[in-house]
Amino acid sequence: MYAVVKTGGKQYRVSKDDTIMVEFIKAETGSTIYLDNVMMLNNNGDLTIGTPKVDGALVSAKVVKQARGPKLIIFRRKRRKNHRRTQGHRQDLTLLKIIDISPDGKIKASNKKPQPEGGKENKSTTKEAVAKKSIKKQTIKKASSTKATTKKLAAKKATAKKTLSVKK
Repeated sequence: MYAVVKTGGKQYRVSKDDTIMVEFIKAETGSTIYLDNVMMLNNNGDLTIGTPKVDGALVSAKVVKQARGPKLIIFRRKRRKNHRRTQGHRQDLTLLKIIDISPDGKIKASNKKPQPEGGKENKSTTKEAVAKKSIKKQTIKKASSTKATTKKLAAKKATAKKTLSVKK
């Protein structure tokens, strides 16, 4: 089964488990989006061509990451006029992984949040992350306590200078 989907002014031929790089879509990494602008659908030999789109067809995709394209240099020049303009551009892109193609628009129910692959490793990494956060908090407390002690010392020195100047 495959479908032709239109997004960002371009058309893409997609099937299940494909990854495609499309124009920027405003969505968070890991979230699921639904592309309803399906231009053509091939459901195991049953070809449906939309006019302009197939009614009820839906493609669900997971946002893998938000990225940027390669840097393009635009250089404009006019001969014999000493006129040169340089401009750069990087396009914002979204990497999508196709989860499912639904010809009737029914979405498979998934109440659980999608977890990253390798569940046991993630638990250990979360424990490590918690440990790192606690270490950061301790260093922040130490730094703030040292700042407080330096302020106290500075205040004592200032009062000592005042008392010395008064005694003279």
